[in-house]
Order: sequence, then structure tokens, then C-alpha cells
Amino acid sequence: MTKTRKFLKNNIGFWFILLWLIGFCVFKAYPFLSSLYYSFTDYNLFKGITRFTLDNYKNVFVNPPERQALFITFKYAFMTVPLKLVAALFIAYILNFKLKGVNFFRTAYYIPSILGGSVAISVLWKALFNDDGLIRTAFGKIGIEAPHFFTDASWALFMICLLRVWQFGSAMVIFLAALKGVPEDLYEAAELDGAGKWTQFFHITVPLITPVIFYNLVTQLVQAFQEFNGPYIITKGGPLGGTTLMSLLIYNNAFTSYNMGKACAQAWVLFIILMIFTAIAFWSQKHWVFYQDDEGR
Repeated sequence: MTKTRKFLKNNIGFWFILLWLIGFCVFKAYPFLSSLYYSFTDYNLFKGITRFTLDNYKNVFVNPPERQALFITFKYAFMTVPLKLVAALFIAYILNFKLKGVNFFRTAYYIPSILGGSVAISVLWKALFNDDGLIRTAFGKIGIEAPHFFTDASWALFMICLLRVWQFGSAMVIFLAALKGVPEDLYEAAELDGAGKWTQFFHITVPLITPVIFYNLVTQLVQAFQEFNGPYIITKGGPLGGTTLMSLLIYNNAFTSYNMGKACAQAWVLFIILMIFTAIAFWSQKHWVFYQDDEGR
């Protein structure tokens, strides 16, 4: 056996993943590291790099438009995630009962989440709630002056949040699977002790599904901080920048102003914030997440 054949035989696993490694390095690792490099420059897509600077990171917290976008992103995330989790858990709890036509309702509630990333859903939402949209027109027909949902700063961000909350289907399905795993004998024992439905829910159901609550919390938090379609398609970040999230600001800097250095720095700030919140979530789980494997410890 030649040395070449012996080498190929001894490293056959490497050759199986070689194409994946090439794709990872070219399309993942290189852009990831190059964005970190560009974040410390004033790199312009057409003018190139003229100087290295830390101003890109400083401006995220000092420059009013960027600081406002960061604040609005936090506001959006902390409005959307709790509302979405509560809605998903509430509907999943109801659909866990043996009701007539329950399979139809499970499907109906899940469908919006399938179309969640679709541009068409954002366009539909805009058509419904725009100033000349279906909802305001319907209210006008009965003599009620509806608010300007997307042009009123006090309503615009809430309507963008509502769009995401409405797409709670994926979280609901995961909650529903977790609820199916709660032992029935625990509910029967609680009923014998005189516990009502709410007592059973908060003292049996919620503790036993906390691992799933934790999972949905982390995944929905990541999605919320990366929201883009709704603010971009529906409001273009307005009114008065009231729906300009960090993801939209990054897009505007990168592909409208061609300021790639600033966009890379903002993306890294967003990445670090997500890492911090994820780390806090994982650290806090030992105080509120109940794992059945912990019973014997």
C-alpha cells in the first residue's frame, strides 16, 4: 500500500466533511472574522478603508440615532417575547384538552408561524392597518375614528410587535408537546386534594415544562433582536425612527449609506448583547428551571 493510499484510508472521515469545511470557512468563518476586522475601520463599500477607529463602537452608545435604535430594539424585544410566550402557552394549554375540532384549531393557530418570515405577511399586515387599510375603513363605516396605526409613533412599534406575537404557532406547538408529557396521575392526585385548574396549572404544569419555557425564551429572544421584515416593509423604520431596530439600522448603513465599517460594528454590538442575554438566561436557569433528572440529586 502506497503512502498516499494509506493516508487517504487513515483520514477517510476528513474527506467526507471536506466540502462542509470548505463551505464553512468560505461562507461562515471568513465573513465572521472579516466583519470584526472591518468594524474597527471606516470601510466604505466603494472608497475602501482610509483609517482605523473605535468611533464605530463608541457611536452606538453616543450617537442619538444609533442609541435610539438600540433602545427601541430592547423595547421591542421585551414587549414581544413575554407576550408571545404567554399567548403560545395559553393557547397550547387550551388546545391540550380534548375539545371538538381541536385538530383544526391547532392547525389554524400554527399556520401564521409558517409564514412568519414571509414578505407577503408583512404586506398583508400593512394593507390591513394602513391609513387607507381595511381596518380603519371598517371603523370609519361605523363612525369610529381609528388610530393611525403605522404613522402614529405611539402605535407603530406596538403594531410591529403585534405582528410577531400573532405568529406564536411554533412556540405553541413546542409547548403543546411539553404539556402532553406531563403525567396525568399528578393532575388526578391534585384533584383529590381539592386543587382547582389554576392551582394545577401553576404548581404542576408550569414547573414541569420550565425546560421548554427556557428553550422558547432563548429562541424567541434571539429572533426578536434580529427582527427585520416588519419594520422594513411596513414602516421603513418610521415614524421619526420609532420602529428603526438595530437590524434595520445595520441594513441602512451597509446597503444604503455603504458604510460597512459602521454596520459591522453595530452587528457585533448586537451579537455581544445577544450573547450576554443568552449567558444570563443559562445562568439563571438553575434558579427556576426544573429538570426531572435533578430529583435524585
